[in-house]
Amino acid sequence: MIVVSGASGQVGGRVSKLLTKPHVRLVRDRAKMPEAERSADYADKSGMVRALRDAETLFLVSGREDPHRLQVHKTAVDAAVEAGIGRIVYLSFAGAAEDCTFTFGRDHWHTEQYIRATGLRYTFLRDNLYLEMIPRLAGADGVIRGPAGDGRVAAVSYDDIAASVVAVLEDPQSHEHRTYTLTGPEAFTLHEAAAVLGKTYVPETVEEAYASRAHYGAPDFEVAGWVTSYQAIANGELAEVTGDVEALTGRRPRSVSELKGA
Repeated sequence: MIVVSGASGQVGGRVSKLLTKPHVRLVRDRAKMPEAERSADYADKSGMVRALRDAETLFLVSGREDPHRLQVHKTAVDAAVEAGIGRIVYLSFAGAAEDCTFTFGRDHWHTEQYIRATGLRYTFLRDNLYLEMIPRLAGADGVIRGPAGDGRVAAVSYDDIAASVVAVLEDPQSHEHRTYTLTGPEAFTLHEAAAVLGKTYVPETVEEAYASRAHYGAPDFEVAGWVTSYQAIANGELAEVTGDVEALTGRRPRSVSELKGA
């Protein structure tokens, strides 16, 4: 039995639809998906233990962006151990490292280390930025603004991520203790993406980026995440292109050119 977490989300929902092995869908908020078989918040250890009982594998989608997200992840992992889960397939992030530029990527690195320390079998799938997110970077005026400079990003689509996850879940023994980096087929600049999408990219300085986002009134940690995602692009930390999606799925991943008109 496999538990697919985040089943009401973009990746988890796709994984559930593609997966042929017996599985149950786990959601945080049942109101978003009443038909889900199980519900629990990652931060609720006892609820997670109940939700994970009788399962062998947990597909763990990262929790909501939060200053305490790492602790929430640790609680979910602890619950998996207590429930008798034997394997975690974790959706991580490309370039995850203790000191990576993208602040949210650091949570992923620490979560990977915590999972390793449990002694459970694991597979880490580190996805690049979501391809479908690129058009949403543009404001109402059709302009993408951010401190990405001329850096490149190998963004990957929801469909390609989900298909890669399913390939691992369908034959988990072949992927034990492996880490895959999921990317699109090429790394592109935001100038190039904007041209494909019929939009404009205007580079900002880091200071300008923080100032231009101040009107949202978002918490400091969230704004830092937004800005440092562009900085990671500028620093070349998201430019690596791998063949892992094609190796896992047998197909070429979707490219930015396929977003035209989005």
